[in-house]
Amino acid sequence: MPLDFEQARHAMVEQQVRPWEVLDSRVLDVLGEIRREDFVAPRHRKLAFADLALPLEHGEFMLKPTIEGRILQALDLAPEAEVLEIGTGSGFLTACLARLARAVTSIDVHADFVERARARLQALGISCARIEQADALSFAPGRLYDAVAVTGAVATLPEHFRSWLKPGGRLFCVQGLSPAQEAVTLTRNADDRFGIESLFETDIPYLRGAAPVARFAL
Repeated sequence: MPLDFEQARHAMVEQQVRPWEVLDSRVLDVLGEIRREDFVAPRHRKLAFADLALPLEHGEFMLKPTIEGRILQALDLAPEAEVLEIGTGSGFLTACLARLARAVTSIDVHADFVERARARLQALGISCARIEQADALSFAPGRLYDAVAVTGAVATLPEHFRSWLKPGGRLFCVQGLSPAQEAVTLTRNADDRFGIESLFETDIPYLRGAAPVARFAL
């Protein structure tokens, strides 16, 4: 029996994302509008709305819809916001960010992810997102952003990630040691101090180069 994608998308929003404390109507509307099935491999189209992290190439994964919803809500994006996304992946979260904010810059270390996401966003008519190939651990944008979304985990947040935020800006990241990582938002205050808010526990793959250093015991 063919899958009713519209019904499945509605169920994803109402039965998975909303119950996971995502109550921002703008976020729920975006997740209900963008065709998530167009951002997954053809063999995974029927799984696009499941509460699963779907595999991509290079050992990467597309985040669960619930986590994507929490990221979008945590950033609390104003329509005029300028956003930096670390880890483009499939491009789905990039598309959601672009619908909520004025401009998005997204970077990914994998060239094929960058090319594919560009094509997917172009097909949607999204022109306010720029996708570049870059390594987050050496990335130097030369400017500040209202919000930063880090879509892969870090054992410890690199200090220069904080420097990308404008005063008042918010950064979402997942940090700590698998399998008990912590999702947090950091807010840059006017005096350049950072407030931190713990959101939930999760377990997602690390950004390349940001995993814990292996320790050997004798």
